[in-house]
Amino acid sequence: MVRTTVPAMPVMSARVSTLLADMTLEEKVAQLVGYWIDQGGSVVAPMQDEMAADDAAPLAQFTRHGIGHFTRVFGTRPVEPAARAAWLRQEQRRLVAETRAGIPALVHEECLTGLAAWKAASFPTPLAWGASFDPELVEEMATTIGASMRELGVHQGLAPVMDVITDPRWGRVDECIAEDPYLVGTIGTSFVRGLQSEGVHATLKHFLGYSASASGRNHAPVHAGPREIADVYLPPFEMAIRDGGAKSVMNSYAEIDGVPVAANRELLTTLLRDQLGFDGVVVADYFAVAFLEVMHQVAADRGEAAQTALEAGIDVELPSGDAYLEPLIARVRSGDLDEAYIDRAVARILGQKEELGLLEPDAFTEDSPSVIDLDTPHQRDIARRLAEESVILLSNDGTLPIAQPVSRVAVIGPNADSTAALQGCYSFANHVLAHHPGVPLGIDMPTVADAIRTELPAAEVVTARGCDVEGDDRTGFAEAENVAAAADIAIVVVGDLAGLFGRGTVGEGNDVESLDLPGVQRELIERVVATGTPTVMVTLTGRPYAIGWALDDGSHRPAAVVQAFFPGEEGASAVARLLSGNAVFSGRLPVSLPRSAGAQPYGYLRPTLGGASSVTSADPTSVRPFGFGLSYASFAYSELDVTSSVRAGDSFTASLTVTNTSNVDGVETVQLYGRDTVASVTRPVAQLLGYARVALAAGESRRVTLSVPTQRFAFSDRRMVRIVEPGDVEVWAASHAAANAAEPDADAATGGVIHNEREAVRVVLPGIATPRARLVITGEVHEVTAADPRIVDVRVG
Repeated sequence: MVRTTVPAMPVMSARVSTLLADMTLEEKVAQLVGYWIDQGGSVVAPMQDEMAADDAAPLAQFTRHGIGHFTRVFGTRPVEPAARAAWLRQEQRRLVAETRAGIPALVHEECLTGLAAWKAASFPTPLAWGASFDPELVEEMATTIGASMRELGVHQGLAPVMDVITDPRWGRVDECIAEDPYLVGTIGTSFVRGLQSEGVHATLKHFLGYSASASGRNHAPVHAGPREIADVYLPPFEMAIRDGGAKSVMNSYAEIDGVPVAANRELLTTLLRDQLGFDGVVVADYFAVAFLEVMHQVAADRGEAAQTALEAGIDVELPSGDAYLEPLIARVRSGDLDEAYIDRAVARILGQKEELGLLEPDAFTEDSPSVIDLDTPHQRDIARRLAEESVILLSNDGTLPIAQPVSRVAVIGPNADSTAALQGCYSFANHVLAHHPGVPLGIDMPTVADAIRTELPAAEVVTARGCDVEGDDRTGFAEAENVAAAADIAIVVVGDLAGLFGRGTVGEGNDVESLDLPGVQRELIERVVATGTPTVMVTLTGRPYAIGWALDDGSHRPAAVVQAFFPGEEGASAVARLLSGNAVFSGRLPVSLPRSAGAQPYGYLRPTLGGASSVTSADPTSVRPFGFGLSYASFAYSELDVTSSVRAGDSFTASLTVTNTSNVDGVETVQLYGRDTVASVTRPVAQLLGYARVALAAGESRRVTLSVPTQRFAFSDRRMVRIVEPGDVEVWAASHAAANAAEPDADAATGGVIHNEREAVRVVLPGIATPRARLVITGEVHEVTAADPRIVDVRVG
């Protein structure tokens, strides 16, 4: 029987309303699906081999009633951009001329680290965006990505990932921005603004709670409570929708408390649309509709899976249409599904196509450019700047910057001479080109060894691989030791190889049980250090690893440790410039550096019971906290001035003076933290309220003022209503999440060691903090509404 509830239709233009009224059922469902032009090519989606049809209909036959999306026209195999763009434009003309409704296809592509297409620029991975703490530069990057996509005829990008990191064992940490919801929200929203400024719709992934999967395993159940979902995982999406105007959302593969997100009307309609005000299009993650039958077993067949997902709020099935075509038609004709649900989704899709200009009569009259450059000098400049801002100096005994002149430099390690090691799992090279051996990279990408040679032209640079990223082969150790022993300085480049579903050490489907460096890379580093040559450890990774041994322990500690999260095509040059001192370190950890895999999940945004204490022998605290990063310069904070009293729902200001106390120019990332001293539910011991990158010449001082809405202290109360609660809060500025006024000062480069009250040795992390200021939030409880501000206004004077 037809369901008694009839969905409300979205607001439609006259053109869309007329189109919809004239369409047959077959034409309608055709708009709800994609067609994967090259679906028999590279495996780039979960269970693609099992789900993709071997006998898919030819394109002209499949699209005889029209089509909603073309899936990854440029991003499934290496194709010449200009030639493919010309083919695509001709195909759009065919759809307009030869189908009865005459509706073109919407073309979507991945664009997480730049457009995932052959010969396109490869930018730093999202973890590097978070490490930069620079939303303006991320917006600039996204704008150039959008321009490339528009030039090719692509309309929608499947990015950014707005999932909040909670467990570094999860392979998809590579795709995420940070462990702090506000940092994720501000950086991700900037990406949305940049992409959409070029007329390309952004897609927020993965709604909702996907990164909270059990034990960091991909597609695992999520056991987060409703308050954690609302206060940790939801805010970034809310910011990108309300502040960034995001046009599309993609569902999470996960289930939350036994209900798959793809079947969850409360999330995809009540929360997303009714409460957040989202009025765009919800697309399915690849095969997520069919997974309701295949993986979740909440549907008996594809028809029931299709109806369940459509009624929940998924408008478009991607990448193809094995559930939303014939099975959905059968559900309507059997009387099980009201056709109004299909009309609702089609109206949204046609509205999106109208907004993108696809329904205009002259949309495809002009030919595409005969020459298309997807890796311009401007894009490379952005890639270099973002890479330089994202690389993090974790420790340094004074070996860096490299003293010059230097005669002989050893560049050692499995990632020293590798371009793949510079890119994340959603780069075209690691996502697609790995399946096409022999096809050239298509863009210029120096390795770290190449970049060191360029940066230090007077030095002899000698390389040795030492070992592979994975495996236990140690036959290269002896060569590495000999090369290091004969050098003035050794740079050992280790870390990850990104890939998909078991191909590599990090990336989608590459979840881990251990957070030790893969293979025998730690042993390689220790052997090189043991030669006595000053050794710099450079990690190129897609997740943080448990490398406390390299920072705080024993005689085999390297002289300096540098962390780079897949820094992209200009990443090696950025690393080389930073090591030589021709660029300044300003990157900060966007995620806590873990002590061990067994301590996970752990993040700085925790209540008191989430940390170490005398009632447990397990210590979950990180070895370097969120926001941490060293510099060649040193800085001091003074004169913190915080509004003493503010009404709930209003804003307060926090001002401080930041001084470069060194003789080196530098950039300091000021982080404003706060905490509720007493609240009606447990609250974090520290919460990032706002941040500012401040460039300071040697000896320069600047006044930094942050205007902070009290909504930054909002949380879901016991009724699950988001409120700002009156009471006392503490506010302080710091250079990382663990810096506070109770800790003694430490040297800006190395840190020191003290004993805590239980006489256990611990490291005092280098960092700057100001005294805490007390702020009283007065008035009545303020219930947060859609109109309430949440973005911090920053002024640097």
